[in-house]
Amino acid sequence: MSRVIAVANQKGGVGKTTTVISLGAALAEKGLRVVLVDLDPQAALTAGSGLDPYKLHNTTYDLLMSDGVRFAEILRPVHGNLMLAPASVDLASADYALARQANCAQRLEHSLGEELEVVDFVLIDTPPSLGLLTVNGLTAAGEVLIPVECQYLAMRGVRALLETIWLIHDRLQPNLRVLGLLPTMYQKDSAHCNQVVSDLRAVFKKRVFETAIPMDDALAEAPAVRKTVLAYCGESPSAGAYRRLADEILHTKPQ
Repeated sequence: MSRVIAVANQKGGVGKTTTVISLGAALAEKGLRVVLVDLDPQAALTAGSGLDPYKLHNTTYDLLMSDGVRFAEILRPVHGNLMLAPASVDLASADYALARQANCAQRLEHSLGEELEVVDFVLIDTPPSLGLLTVNGLTAAGEVLIPVECQYLAMRGVRALLETIWLIHDRLQPNLRVLGLLPTMYQKDSAHCNQVVSDLRAVFKKRVFETAIPMDDALAEAPAVRKTVLAYCGESPSAGAYRRLADEILHTKPQ
């Protein structure tokens, strides 16, 4: 049975999409079968994988809105063991459209179905909001990974997300657990960054990953050439960090 991990934070710009594709690549590099799911209307994960979200048919929008579309039908190869369920720009209207659907919070969960038997990991990229798209991602998942930018204000939204996770756990998905909080955009020589990480560990304790993702130009450059950071610059600090994160996740149980 595969592990389904939603990467979520209602704050934008914290590294959700970067984490999904880079962690996915690091897991696939180990020979694991990985599917990435793009639920973000901005479709950065899809575009960064070399697909045009304005021209795609059979996407996560169709998966959520149509009972006749199977998960396997929308998958596209990325590289090796890595596959993508792409997004289209139609997702921009999905929160409104989903509200009129039966079981509107569980559409993705129902669509995954038996497809989970043939992959090791499913990583879900959620939008920077706590709307129905994010709720669908969380309800379909068993674990939540929360990227947190190493800035004081970025910490403030974590509690609101945790409250949403607890609510979904109580009402929709009793198996949902927090896998961990991931410090991102970390600068080891910054007193502020180190204080933020220290505060995170003081509050959330073992829920904070040992790995921190550093500030690294390679992370910004890789999507421009339609590559993961591991393929673009495999010796970069960020590539090494995501490999360490993959190792940590393989040995971490959600809390």
